[in-house]
Parts: sequence; C-alpha cells; structure tokens
Amino acid sequence: MSQPIKILSPIRLKDFNPDSHEGLDKDETREKSLKLCQRIGELQELLHANSNRALLIVLQGMDTSGKDGAARRVLEFVNPAGVETANFKSPSSEELAHDYLWRIHKAVPRYGNIGVFNRSHYEDVLIVRVMKLQPAPVWRRRYEQINAFEKHLVANNVVVLKFFLHVSREEQARRLKARIQDSRKNWKFELADLKMRAQWGQFQKAYEDAISKCATHYAPWFIVPADRKWYRDYVIAKTVVKALEEMNLKWPRPREDLSKIQIN
Repeated sequence: MSQPIKILSPIRLKDFNPDSHEGLDKDETREKSLKLCQRIGELQELLHANSNRALLIVLQGMDTSGKDGAARRVLEFVNPAGVETANFKSPSSEELAHDYLWRIHKAVPRYGNIGVFNRSHYEDVLIVRVMKLQPAPVWRRRYEQINAFEKHLVANNVVVLKFFLHVSREEQARRLKARIQDSRKNWKFELADLKMRAQWGQFQKAYEDAISKCATHYAPWFIVPADRKWYRDYVIAKTVVKALEEMNLKWPRPREDLSKIQIN
C-alpha cells in the first residue's frame, strides 16, 4: 500500500504491515527525506511570517516506536524558536484538578509555530483504558469529546496531523534489548516498558478504537509503518510538507511603503 495510510473509517491494525516500505531503497529515501525536511524548514518561515495558522503534529505509538526520533529528524531544519513541544506523561496534581483536556489545550502551539505532542490527549483513551485508571463509562465518553476538541482547533486555524507509529512486537523486542545491551541507551530503559508490553493485545485494541472513532475528515489519522526508521521519517516528512503546502502561504505584504524608506 502507498504510505502513509490516511484513516477516515474503522480499521484493524492487523491489516497493516509495520515493516512496509513500498520497496523503496533506503539510501535514496533518506536523500528524499533530507530534501523534505529542508522544505519543512522553509515552509515554517512562511508560517511564522503570516502567524495566522498553526500546525500540530500528534505522535502516538507503543514504546520504542520512535516518537522522539521522528520529531527530531522531521523538524531538523526548523528554527527552534518556531517549534513548541509537549510530552504528556502522568498528570500532576494540578492537572488532575482540572478536566483532562485542560493541560492539552494549554500546550497547543501559537499561530506561526509547529507544535509536537509526544503522546497526547489520546492517552486518556489508551493507557487510562488499558490500565483501568478510569471506569469504562468515563473513557468511552471521551472519544466524542476529543472529536469536538479537535474540531474546535481546526475551526480556529490549527491544522491537526495525527500519526500512529505502527511498530511490530518483534521489532519492539529488538529495540528494548538494544537499550539493555548498549550502555549509551541504558538510560532509556524502564521496567514500566515491560509492564506495557505485557498488555500488547489490549493496547492494540485500544489504539484501533481510538483511531477508528477519532478519524475525521478535519483531523484524520495516519498509520505509519515504524519498523524501519528511515521509512517512518520519510512518510511523516512527506505528509507534513503536503499539509504546509496546502495552506498556500504567501509572504505577507510589508506594513509600511518600503519604497519611501531611506536608511542613512
């Protein structure tokens, strides 16, 4: 299948191959990715110059699927001042004193910037569901609430791109072992990763439901094969470039008549 897969209807993850790469050559694809990432840097300058729209990149996936690596690679050539990132882990006592979307809305990027959510509001229908942190009637209501939240963002000039980094269980095992065997990666390993891995089937079902119930025409999901890092980065970069180019941004007119300006 041509990648990434844009999702607008119910899906089953077993129908998608995490190792898919369209038969592309690794080195050639990396060259294409480089040009795409450079293009993102150029387009972000236009986005910032206009400052009337924002782009939000939502990255979800199992541990080791490459959320950090993808963000680092795809935004490599973007001015750091034009990027806002948020990593949503266990909510603080302050965040728990508000509704679950309160901390999310605060982190939405300002106009002119690209925002990255490493994990997101979807954790409240994923880990909350699998680990039974809330009763089913509570998290089931959240699909509709999330759709309404994203519709609000899009209606207010925030383009929302949601990527599920689809890694296989076998590839996750290899990456977890590498974290143990390589002293430079030891710091990444947490025993909690194994606890989540033990719930693999439940997480896959939770992701299927989250993607199926929250795939809308205004904020679609993209399923990205993530077993090959070079291919993962390519399809994300390609999708981001497409979204930015579809904004049809132009350099704004100067506020003053520059023909009358003299600098001595």
